[in-house]
Amino acid sequence: MKCVLSCIPEPMVVMAARALCMLGLVLALASSSSAEYVGLSANQCAVPAKDRVDCGYPQVTHEQCNNRGCCFDSSIPEVPWCFKPLQEQGECSF
Repeated sequence: MKCVLSCIPEPMVVMAARALCMLGLVLALASSSSAEYVGLSANQCAVPAKDRVDCGYPQVTHEQCNNRGCCFDSSIPEVPWCFKPLQEQGECSF
């Protein structure tokens, strides 16, 4: 068995490198989802494309959009991706 990096067996180094690559891939896929609703319910962000009111600016990220209290959904081209959420309808109580 060949030793590399402080006598760690070579197959273990290869396995560790593969594990890091897989972890990177999983994290990249998780962070690139097209619809993000941090702090908002999915119902609040179920705004039809034609009714979206822009809440962002060009090149806004989902994190920046959510920090503004807005919804982010980049799955529909040529409509605002960062847009104002619907107001939840509360129950009236007297």
